[in-house]
Amino acid sequence: MINKTQKNQSNSMKYNPFFLALFSLCVFSCSSPGEKELVSPYDTKIDSLINLMTLEEKLGQLNLPGAGDINTGLTTNTGIVPKVKEGKVGGLFNIKGVDKIRQVQQVAVEESRLGIPLLFGMDVIHGYKTVFPIPLGLSCTWDIELIESSARIAAQEATADGIAWTFSPMVDISRDPRWGRIAEGVGEDPYLGAEIAKAMVRGYQGEDLSQNNTMMSCVKHFALYGASEAGRDYNTTDMSRLRMYNDYFPPYKGAVDAGVGSVMAAFNEVDGIPATGNRWLMTEVLRNQWDFGGFVVSDYTGINEMTAHGMGDLTASSALALDAGIDMDMVGEGFITTLKQSLEEGNIMEAQVDAACRRILEAKYKLDLFDDPYKYCNKTRSETEIFTQENRQVARQVAAESFVLLKNENILPLKKEGTIALVGPLADNKENMAGTWSVAADYSKSVSLMAGMKEVAGPGVTWISARGANVVDDPQLEARVSVFGKPTYRDDRPEKDMIREAVAAAKKTDVVVAALGEAAEMSGESASRSNIDLPANQRRLLEALLATGKPVVLVLFTGRPLALKWETENVPAILNVWFGGSEAGAAIADVLFGDVNPSGKLTMTFPQNLGQVPIFYNHKNTGRPLEGEWFQKFRSNYLDVPNEPLFPFGYGLSYSSFTYGKMEVSSTGLQGDEQLEVSVPVTNSSEVKGKEIVQLYIRDLVGSTTRPVKELKNFQKIELEAGETKTVTFDVTTDDLAFYTYDPATGDQTIRYDWEPGEFHVMVGSNARDLQKETVRWSR
Repeated sequence: MINKTQKNQSNSMKYNPFFLALFSLCVFSCSSPGEKELVSPYDTKIDSLINLMTLEEKLGQLNLPGAGDINTGLTTNTGIVPKVKEGKVGGLFNIKGVDKIRQVQQVAVEESRLGIPLLFGMDVIHGYKTVFPIPLGLSCTWDIELIESSARIAAQEATADGIAWTFSPMVDISRDPRWGRIAEGVGEDPYLGAEIAKAMVRGYQGEDLSQNNTMMSCVKHFALYGASEAGRDYNTTDMSRLRMYNDYFPPYKGAVDAGVGSVMAAFNEVDGIPATGNRWLMTEVLRNQWDFGGFVVSDYTGINEMTAHGMGDLTASSALALDAGIDMDMVGEGFITTLKQSLEEGNIMEAQVDAACRRILEAKYKLDLFDDPYKYCNKTRSETEIFTQENRQVARQVAAESFVLLKNENILPLKKEGTIALVGPLADNKENMAGTWSVAADYSKSVSLMAGMKEVAGPGVTWISARGANVVDDPQLEARVSVFGKPTYRDDRPEKDMIREAVAAAKKTDVVVAALGEAAEMSGESASRSNIDLPANQRRLLEALLATGKPVVLVLFTGRPLALKWETENVPAILNVWFGGSEAGAAIADVLFGDVNPSGKLTMTFPQNLGQVPIFYNHKNTGRPLEGEWFQKFRSNYLDVPNEPLFPFGYGLSYSSFTYGKMEVSSTGLQGDEQLEVSVPVTNSSEVKGKEIVQLYIRDLVGSTTRPVKELKNFQKIELEAGETKTVTFDVTTDDLAFYTYDPATGDQTIRYDWEPGEFHVMVGSNARDLQKETVRWSR
């Protein structure tokens, strides 16, 4: 038996000219000039279809408008629908729900001339309805399998709700915590960032994009977006190409190597040309050097914004973007409205339009949308596979493993007895638990810290709560961050009254848990900060709580590294919980009460103060490095603060204690393809089972160009029973020594990737500061 929708679909396939075209064979080249041509198994079908398309229909495939005006029960006068019928839309983004998506898809497939299905995308950044920790927090698990599973669950849920394409992962390396989008990134390290990028792509795309529970991934923002000057969003970036290749490109390339289906261009300029119009970046690097065969989409109005950059009007900017290698125009509609004119004027070639069009069509073939345009519109899946108890349990586990214990003077774990004061503006705010860029989440279903603490502690604890402070003192600033369905619930009482109430509560308890830090939208897009201290009013609350003499645990919510020197010197216990997602409150409680032993480690350096920024572990040396005690005149150091960070990259404490034995290397002299074995015994010298992240770093002492003081090359996350010892072994090859440098054979600045013989420091330890070292010599 066939229902009405299936019958309409069957008739559409039978009579639509596109399906007749599949039987024709007309093959022609659609690659752009100067671009490496890649062979696709869909070439014949795509060529046949393109041969039937008008120029307007080809340009329509390159058009990705937003879908803010789509509602269930859409009518023919809905703004986007006439364009869909005319074949002027290739996809829609930020529309969700199987009913809405099916209706719009039905218009595209059954009412447009060629019946080409639409591609539906959404910002599924760190989960869908089940929200995982913000990506910066997720990276602090250092658990690649767990990270991949979070993306797999996100894909499972999003595809069950009609979504075929996610604008994730964001893998922009950043070393400046002022930049708000650091919350969405993978930290400061290119190696770890690349491993996370690969894992996320595998999680979203699975092994077969034709399956109905896998989705196309889109790595972003290509490139260098995280290096914005002054940490201000959308700002200029400027760096050498060697730094691009060695420090910033690896995570993007990792995603490409993992088979990512699409790439999103960055807003910023690269080498003086906006990334969206940068042919060297989008064609030479991405396609010719890295063999990327998917499609490239602009960021939101990224093409239009090149006018403000000074690249010309929308017509000129659109032609520049197409020539650079942009295939799809997000929201701006520059392609659909201006490229015909540019073609007529000879500023672009139709072969370039065809090349972009075929990439969009190929993505739809890979997703099997031509055979089943409604494959993601299964109502049963949407009702049974989203926000399940199983998914929430994984999210709780992932969140707990993302938290970083920064300090603990034998305060944690807490006992499930006595009286506890829960104080602070984030103590009972479930809406802020998901963090930034959680657009599909139902914040009302998130678990607040208060709810999680009460659930995990059970009946043995008596609770007293007090607000104590607002998120920030300035009501206008608070209004700017109390957005996107994440209210901060500002209290208009005088500050002294709130502090007095909190102090009174603290005096009646055995321990105080202070839930302080940032609100969710104090980090994220267009959420840069010029001050990365704990807000001053929260500091005053913390000072008053400490003055009671009661033990204080600072539960720190943040989307970026903060400058916490005073807090670290004065507060006995600090647990950095980022924004943990749907199950944040329960996961925090699991760690605070010891049901889960914290194992997260920082993937960004925490500065002592803002003046140290940018600060990162894998910096270059200078000709006058500081050697020995600070301060030394005419050495590279500050007058007023040491060079060292507050907390180094890779740092994180546990309720267990881990002792590292003597590091061993299999040889101190190697040649060519020989392999070095590096091993170190690690002992859990406590009475608590725990996890430790053992890290391997290498320094190349002499190079054709200057090299960093150390670089992460591998790591292992191990679990040890109380008293147990495990020997952790790393295999090092010349692949681990390779880097991008100038090719001396060419006599110019041609870049090559290779390893160079010489001496190397091989280092192993628990973070980028506390390391053992051996020197090895490696010859050709």
